[in-house]
Amino acid sequence: MNYRENLQWLAYAEEADILNVALFGFTAKAWREANPELAKKNNVRDFATINELTVLSNLESHNAQMLKEGKKKEERFEILREIAEYQLNVLNAAEEIKMIESDGGMPEV
Repeated sequence: MNYRENLQWLAYAEEADILNVALFGFTAKAWREANPELAKKNNVRDFATINELTVLSNLESHNAQMLKEGKKKEERFEILREIAEYQLNVLNAAEEIKMIESDGGMPEV
């Protein structure tokens, strides 16, 4: 299921699901179902990069503010998705630049 395109799930979503889908593109439940062995001891966030965890923390703050402002789930989700995409792109690009500067080489793809 493409959660980002099919927003029917949103009406029943918990706040953590909204954040997970905005950042990762899937709910924690969907991840557990797709990764039953890993899910026995871990959760999706255990496999997140430092950049993803940084963005997730920022999304939590943005979401809390939007909740205070009374924004609806649909609006919050769209804003959070845009923030996640932008921040992750910026952090990943900065990381690549650091690698190039420190190695004098290109980052692995």
